Amino acid sequence: MLAGRSEAVRELAEAHGLEGRVVGLDDPPALRRCLEGIRAVVHCAGPFDRTSRPMADACLAARAHYLDITGEISVFEALAARDAEARVAGVMLLPGVGFDVVPSDCLAAHLKGRLPTACRLVLAFESSGGLSRGTATTMAENIARGGAIRRAGRIVPVPAAWKTRRMDLGRGPVEVTSIPWGDVSTAWHSTGIPDIEVYTRMTSGRRRLLLASRYLGWLLASGPAQRFLKGKIRSGAPGPDAAARARGTCRILGEVSDREGRSARTRLSGPEGYTLTALTAVAALERTLAGEAVPGFKTPSLAFGPDFVLGVEGVVREDLP
Repeated sequence: MLAGRSEAVRELAEAHGLEGRVVGLDDPPALRRCLEGIRAVVHCAGPFDRTSRPMADACLAARAHYLDITGEISVFEALAARDAEARVAGVMLLPGVGFDVVPSDCLAAHLKGRLPTACRLVLAFESSGGLSRGTATTMAENIARGGAIRRAGRIVPVPAAWKTRRMDLGRGPVEVTSIPWGDVSTAWHSTGIPDIEVYTRMTSGRRRLLLASRYLGWLLASGPAQRFLKGKIRSGAPGPDAAARARGTCRILGEVSDREGRSARTRLSGPEGYTLTALTAVAALERTLAGEAVPGFKTPSLAFGPDFVLGVEGVVREDLP
């Protein structure tokens, strides 16, 4: 069943031979009625910082498992804080079943298995093909919030574009810049590794914008600036088209180290990020409905194991010397 706030969801559902229901997140009683008899929900309406709580509330009330495709640290942490509530309700809270953060979370858990004494994790990634309106809108709304890393088990703020370094994601060394990616939250829950940093490859223009946000964040977060940025986003393409997604790929490098100087590195590659999101979200839902859901807050690797992502066609994992 497909549900959404717009009547257009009925047309989309009909085109795929599915039932469609129109309901908004701003109507909790109607949302709870919509979920009656539903076993699990894949929540896809972002930015999730605004939308995840009403859907999670409805899922807990209806005793339906909650899955989403967020990559927002605040959402992961908010849902993790509801672990006990979810256990009592018999509901699994499983955010991040898309490109954020299935491949990187499974990679982190795999690396923890390779080096159980690891105390530091560095992840770096790139995905070709472009951004969707939803991703771009989330980035615009968070542009003034700066960066984040994990130190000694705690999430701590750092300046935007805090650090740039060179790493080999599979096609030779490239520059990658730190970002507040979801794994700053989830990798700790999955592995217990206390120090975590995440980097991505980005254009020089985006890096300059992030650096500028250190000083102009107040301006970029203002109403007029947000309206301008979101207007530009809405006027552009909704996201990469089918051809761009088919051509695109993603590459992720993970490195762990311990206090004795031991280390391990693993690379993972696969389909373009939005394509991977569709595949992993459906795979997570299928396994949830097959009886693999465990009540409480879960990350993808905690729910389905470090090899979960390897079940997606085209995903390859390579342990490096």
